[in-house]
Amino acid sequence: MKICLISASRIPSTTANSMQVMKTAQAATQMGHQVLLIVPGEQLAPFESLVQHYGLQTSFEVEWQRAPRTLRRYDLAWKGLHRARAWGANLIYTWMPQAAVLALWQGYPTLLEIHDMPSGTLGPLVFRLFWWAKGKKRLLSITRALLARLEETYALKYGPGETAITPNGVDLERYADLPDPAAARAALGLPEAFTAAYSGHFYPGRGMDLLCGLAQKNPEIQFLWTGGNPEAVALWRARLQQAGATNVILTGFLPNQELPRYQAAAEILLMPYERAISGSSGGDSAAIASPMKMFEYLACGRAIISSDLPVIHEVLNDGNACFCPPEDLEAWHQALIHLQADADLRSHLGRQASLDANEYSWLRREQKALAGF
Repeated sequence: MKICLISASRIPSTTANSMQVMKTAQAATQMGHQVLLIVPGEQLAPFESLVQHYGLQTSFEVEWQRAPRTLRRYDLAWKGLHRARAWGANLIYTWMPQAAVLALWQGYPTLLEIHDMPSGTLGPLVFRLFWWAKGKKRLLSITRALLARLEETYALKYGPGETAITPNGVDLERYADLPDPAAARAALGLPEAFTAAYSGHFYPGRGMDLLCGLAQKNPEIQFLWTGGNPEAVALWRARLQQAGATNVILTGFLPNQELPRYQAAAEILLMPYERAISGSSGGDSAAIASPMKMFEYLACGRAIISSDLPVIHEVLNDGNACFCPPEDLEAWHQALIHLQADADLRSHLGRQASLDANEYSWLRREQKALAGF
């Protein structure tokens, strides 16, 4: 099948949505489909440079289309559909409701993946147009919580197969045969010490203040922070220095291909989301989020400490993670030192996490999304 993916994400970039788009395109290719990905802008890098940046294992066609933001990407949707028709696409897969509407109006089987509630002046209307449009379609929601909110807000009534829950995923192959933490630290040239790691952006709501507090309260533990844009890394390096926390290593942004080795260098992986979580475009996703790091952490096979948010329990449970109240530094401190002292518990949680990760590969996710199409 020839699948045209249309996304408003900038490629390349360090945002989570660009990673999701590239992993989806790769998974469709791994299934044996022919893929054309259309994104905004002008080509900034050859495909070969995207391989390491996104940790890709297969190749597919990417085309950049000029699309001024002043037109709110409606021109990108139109250009994308025009290109899809010329290419001979059999199916449209998009993250853009406006592209999904146009695709259905033009008779294409269409999949719309949604990560947040429709917003802005036209967002709710365009979403309703998608739902009312005739044709073969499927709404893909990253969490049950988001789908429930959509159902309540828009009074959705759907038939069999018109919706699917498709959480984010992980490339299981890149997490196979990882070294133990000490060996991983040695291979990366990191100091040898019991290590707790965080990977991801430093946006508001990601728990950076709590991580700083943990470093101050646990000087004997080494903390490894991977991610963050240069400005955020510089800001936190200065704040850590001011706080006297000398036990934190900040790597800055890492290409996705390198991330598993750094996560493997820790005995404990931390996911300290706050009660409100901002993304690259702002907003608050705490009630509906599906963090990619959660699936990477599972695949890494390490003990996980996570904030106790309801949506997180769609994936994590007491068998594969420990939970603490968001923003409760003392509770996190106690959980950390408890896991540090209990190697058997860490081993049990890590083994179960690794087993549970098998349910969340990008490939399995794409198979579910495309089933019946």
